Amino acid sequence: MTTSEAELKALMLASLDGEAASYRLLLDRLSSRLRGYYKGKLARVGRGATEAEDLVQEVLLAIHLKRHTYDVREPFTPWVHTIARYKLIDYLRRTRSSASVPLDEGTAVMAQDDNADAESSHDIRKLLERLPEKVRCSIESVKLEGRSVAEAAVRCGISESGVKINIHRGLRVLATLIRAGEQK
Repeated sequence: MTTSEAELKALMLASLDGEAASYRLLLDRLSSRLRGYYKGKLARVGRGATEAEDLVQEVLLAIHLKRHTYDVREPFTPWVHTIARYKLIDYLRRTRSSASVPLDEGTAVMAQDDNADAESSHDIRKLLERLPEKVRCSIESVKLEGRSVAEAAVRCGISESGVKINIHRGLRVLATLIRAGEQK
């Protein structure tokens, strides 16, 4: 199923007005497209579905945290593409990937759909509070504050590999909580 700019923008506008069901549907529609987009891009650098899923969750988190910055007078899908593109660039930098991945395809995020489910209507801080302290520290440091893994290791008092493992596991837990629609 292809979701149009008009439908996605309508869902975004409704979610900005506080309609939780529209917000969940928006994130569901976006996640399937993002997943397809990232799987295609990451396959070119020898990466797989796990990395693609991590990036999808990062973009959904960024959309959640930055949705108030969306200008309702502008098209919605270019805004999403910009977030997705920057998350991909950040990932490639973090992993020091030397392979070339074309990044200028403005409509590529919306062109692909891999029909997987993901939804969210949560306040990210409440979700993060549900994670163990070291896991939360790792995610906040690297994913939200933009610190390097080495900096996060020092800040959180764990090894660099511990930070990487915590981020991977923590993002999976967050994705599960979002999908389940849990919030306390």
